[in-house]
Amino acid sequence: MRILLFLAGLFLNERNNRLTATINVRELSQLCRSGEKPEIIDVRSETEFAAAHIPGAKCIPLQQLPHRHADLGDGDLVLVCEAGTRAYIAQKSLSQRSGRVFVLDGGTRAWREAGLPLIALRGTHWSLERQVRLGAGVMILIGIALALLVSEAWILLPLFVGAGLTFAGATDMCMMGRLLARMPWNQLRNSDVQRACSL
Repeated sequence: MRILLFLAGLFLNERNNRLTATINVRELSQLCRSGEKPEIIDVRSETEFAAAHIPGAKCIPLQQLPHRHADLGDGDLVLVCEAGTRAYIAQKSLSQRSGRVFVLDGGTRAWREAGLPLIALRGTHWSLERQVRLGAGVMILIGIALALLVSEAWILLPLFVGAGLTFAGATDMCMMGRLLARMPWNQLRNSDVQRACSL
């Protein structure tokens, strides 16, 4: 019983920490219009950032953040991603920072749904993560359908996809993501990437 109470206390404490370290889109929008605008750090990939980002945000992808603390100012920070998950991970990596670090509640998606302005360097398209999820899901469905209708040997296709996703999760190396990143619709001109990461 004591263990359950202890775990519940940890959960509530973590939840409260998150609640006190967030900012909603309306609050951030008001700060952006005032003279107290915080530094906005978008921790998504360059491709996602170029597709649509909050005006004035700086592009520092999550995997680069531990090596780029010198690029951060001394004032308050607001971390942004698509929905909030990556921003929370980034917030933990900045726990030793002296200034306050907030996460935008709901991320860029909430900003978009609130009808607030976004800057797009090119036509909006899906993030690589979403493309990988769709590709994996379609391959699994096709493999199962072919295994049921054509030959049981097709069951190897969803098994292969599952093994690939497991490998990607364990090593942080996604072969499907790398392949999709080379597709023409995911290519950014060098000037676009440089501009995206300097805004």
